Amino acid sequence: MTIRHPDGLVRCPWPKDDPLYVAYHDEEWGVPEYDDRALFEKLVLDGFQAGLSWITILRKRENFRRAFDGFAPERIARYNARKKAALMADAGIVRNRAKIEGAVLSARSWLDIMEKENGFSHFLWDFVDGRPRVNRFRSTAQVPAETPLSRKISKELSARGFKFVGPTIVYAFMQAVGMVNDHLVACHRHDACMKAKPQR
Repeated sequence: MTIRHPDGLVRCPWPKDDPLYVAYHDEEWGVPEYDDRALFEKLVLDGFQAGLSWITILRKRENFRRAFDGFAPERIARYNARKKAALMADAGIVRNRAKIEGAVLSARSWLDIMEKENGFSHFLWDFVDGRPRVNRFRSTAQVPAETPLSRKISKELSARGFKFVGPTIVYAFMQAVGMVNDHLVACHRHDACMKAKPQR
């Protein structure tokens, strides 16, 4: 089921009437992302979301960006005990020691992939042959929490040393960065995301 908003546009139901959530839905969610660093940021933030709602993370995203040095993996990979303690004391982010440690380990894994593969973006998009997979769901009840492909990617990321990359987190990540188009077919963003040109 979709929702028609006061602006006349039909959207997926989950942004409801929250302006921040609506903007995220309309401008970011499902748009194919190919930037190596931006993909790392989104994957880490999806890891921090585990057990929480995405709107909670979205409201703290700018604080996360400030606290984590703009999600520059080169810097995060070198975080020492003092920096991790400062993050644990930062009320502007989700203060979870395991997730903070996981972000550092994931940054190191990202650097390893950047060195050994043809970039993090190329590594991820190879799983879908460089093109978004387009679904045609009519209700949120049809949208899966995970798929065989998200389980495959999860397994590979874990093997590479990434943390908080379970199949459900990975599928949410795939939706967010446009590897799959899960806007409901009646949503005004479904066709718009389909028209985004692959960058490969």
